[in-house]
Amino acid sequence: MAHDNHGSTPAAWAVCILVVLAFCVGGVALVLDPINWPMFVVGMVLLPVALIVGKVMAAMGMGAEHDSHA
Repeated sequence: MAHDNHGSTPAAWAVCILVVLAFCVGGVALVLDPINWPMFVVGMVLLPVALIVGKVMAAMGMGAEHDSHA
């Protein structure tokens, strides 16, 4: 049976928000004159944090349920 949530779960929302935030922080850091490298690093560190948060939230049951009869 197909899922009808289209990824609209708390885990998916958290990952998307954190990834957008990471790219915004990193992007702003790159356009500053001079380039703000510490700010850029913070933005890039947020990317793996977003993935970890998503995995943890999915493991806590806040992600899409997977069909084991696939």
